Amino acid sequence: MKLTTCPDVPAISLKDYEERKEEITKQLMDAAENSGFFTLIDHGITIDEIEAQFALSKKYFDLAQEVKDRIPHDVSTNNGYENKSQIRPSTNQADQKESLWLQRGSEWPSDEDVPDFRTTTQNFIDKCDKISHQVLDCFAIALGFEPDYFRKAMDVSHPDCLTQLRMLHYFATENAKGTWRAGNHTDIGGLTLLFQRDGEDGLEICPGRESHTSFAIGDTFFPLPAKTGPIVVNIGDMLMAWSDDRLKANFHRVRAKDVGYSPDRYSIAYFNTGRKDYILQGPLKKYPAVTVSQYFLEHTERQFGHNRKKQLEAKALRDAQGAPAVAASA
Repeated sequence: MKLTTCPDVPAISLKDYEERKEEITKQLMDAAENSGFFTLIDHGITIDEIEAQFALSKKYFDLAQEVKDRIPHDVSTNNGYENKSQIRPSTNQADQKESLWLQRGSEWPSDEDVPDFRTTTQNFIDKCDKISHQVLDCFAIALGFEPDYFRKAMDVSHPDCLTQLRMLHYFATENAKGTWRAGNHTDIGGLTLLFQRDGEDGLEICPGRESHTSFAIGDTFFPLPAKTGPIVVNIGDMLMAWSDDRLKANFHRVRAKDVGYSPDRYSIAYFNTGRKDYILQGPLKKYPAVTVSQYFLEHTERQFGHNRKKQLEAKALRDAQGAPAVAASA
């Protein structure tokens, strides 16, 4: 599918949510069934709060490598710190970035290393969760589920919920042709909230995917400029499957300039994923039922599975030498 004009990525206001719920639902469904991307405004997180979270993110990534390596990425949970270890099937090369995946019950950086990290980040997560509930309630109603269906399926108060926050740092680069900050991909989970900063562009989107089982990539990507404040939202593979392919999880990527200087880029993503034992199947039962855990692990293995052997070899070497643990992916 080839497009010559940029698809509509509407800005949807959540102001007066309860009073405007029917109107908001229509706007969300229209965006999700077409471009698969939209932005949220009037969502309740202030620019000051967003900038404060980005400041903490930068402080974390500015830490010495050995400090960040204390929380190595774990393929089985997809939590922890990774550095240039995510290889997309679309590019077969490592993304030029570092990132930290967090869940409520996972290992976090200490407040000694990054003061106020836990309290500020947890507050940010709570606000992301509230916004996610508003959007997912609208989708549940429109798809014919009970209004709180996705709220229960992705309830972060349960320890088996796989929802995560990811802080990302894309490295500054010069003449980046032939490399990828993040290769062409779709998101694994249900619904992604993405926060960007003014001037740190690079996100590109490609509409046109028809089935969550398809990995065909269109030939035209369109830039989505970075702006502090609005939340960029996209559908993930899991929600596309859950909707019998009505809601589109489209391909996107992050690029640096082929020629010239590209500054550091920071972004923060909140991935609504689901509870492990929840059954993932759309109302029309277009696809066989599968648990959220099965779906999640299969897709994570595809992107990070190559690290498992390296991690096991590194652990064996540490055990033999009696050395402290470090990240095998760094």
